[in-house]
Amino acid sequence: MVESGFLVFPNIDPVIFSVGPLSVRWYGMMYLVGFVAAYMLAQKRLSQTNWTREQLSDLLFWSFVGVILGGRIGYVLFYQFGMFVDDPLYLFRIWTGGMSFHGGLLGVIVALFWQAKRMQTTFLQIGDFVAPLVPIGLGAGRIGNFLNAELWGRTTDVPWAIIFPAAGSEPRHPSQLYEFALEGVLLFAILWLYSARPRPVGAVGGLFLLGYGCFRFFVEYFREPDRQIGLYPMGLSQGQLLCIPMIALGAGLMIWAYKHTASATNKNQ
Repeated sequence: MVESGFLVFPNIDPVIFSVGPLSVRWYGMMYLVGFVAAYMLAQKRLSQTNWTREQLSDLLFWSFVGVILGGRIGYVLFYQFGMFVDDPLYLFRIWTGGMSFHGGLLGVIVALFWQAKRMQTTFLQIGDFVAPLVPIGLGAGRIGNFLNAELWGRTTDVPWAIIFPAAGSEPRHPSQLYEFALEGVLLFAILWLYSARPRPVGAVGGLFLLGYGCFRFFVEYFREPDRQIGLYPMGLSQGQLLCIPMIALGAGLMIWAYKHTASATNKNQ
């Protein structure tokens, strides 16, 4: 529907269908799509490792658990800490919504450290394998945000602006789609192509941290800041502050990976 020259977001039911007390929601479905797609792509590169299919399944399963647990805990601590202090049980009210990518990332890191020990390999090697798979879930999640008409952008008058009724009558950037394009599609293409050839251990994981951090930092300028937090000095959002250490760590990890490889090569000559 078009209103005043701008698109109006349609009234999409967040529930796809219900079976008794069980409701299947778009956002949950997007998580499932991302997990299945990541598993299928991981199978394609399993031959590049010495892991079994069972080990791969365990790795991806516990990574998914890390995303869910870390995402919820991170959201509460990073974005709703005051509410958590007032009511600690808020942490467990997952039906109210609220997930944080940065929290999910920390959850995955914990899972990868644990799996690396079980699989008798290194954290960086596992990280390099998993990193190209992550943007698939990120992209699917942003589509879920869009279908839920949540996490909308700042007000604007660009021709492709959308009026999200829950956000008022002003047209806004469809920042969910910006994130889908950058954090999902483009980041996946970059990482998948980059990791198709042998790279120094840690370089692929470093590129993921650097790439996501830069893309998210950029899109935050178009995304509506969290109402309960607002903007910090220099106009930075909470998401941008959380991306700064990601960018620094990603760049540092890539530099270390290439220097470490060059150093090892020189010693062997």
